[in-house]
Amino acid sequence: QVQLVESGGGSVQTGGSLRLSCAANAYTYCMAWFRQSQGDEREGVAIDPKYGPTTYADSVRGRFTITRDNDKNSLYLQMDNLEPEDTAMYYCAASSLNLGSRRADAYQYWGQGTQVTVSS
Repeated sequence: QVQLVESGGGSVQTGGSLRLSCAANAYTYCMAWFRQSQGDEREGVAIDPKYGPTTYADSVRGRFTITRDNDKNSLYLQMDNLEPEDTAMYYCAASSLNLGSRRADAYQYWGQGTQVTVSS
């Protein structure tokens, strides 16, 4: 059973930056960051498959960067130039398959989430 623990959320003002971290207890082929605002569906923000390119949601491309440290089984999300629309609970997700999907149902393992709040 893969366990994921996120950290790094918080409150910032518009234009600020945050770096999210996700520590996994095992390696998985595909890891990703999702976010969910109250009343909305969970959205794939950044995807990092073992094979294939990283992909981003249009709303964050150019502002967010996903990276992975395979030696530490860790995933990161650097978020720059944050906007109030980025306010959400952010989740780390992992899949034993290398689908590189932005669909939440493609991921078997989830962290508990970390809150990001951006004020104007």
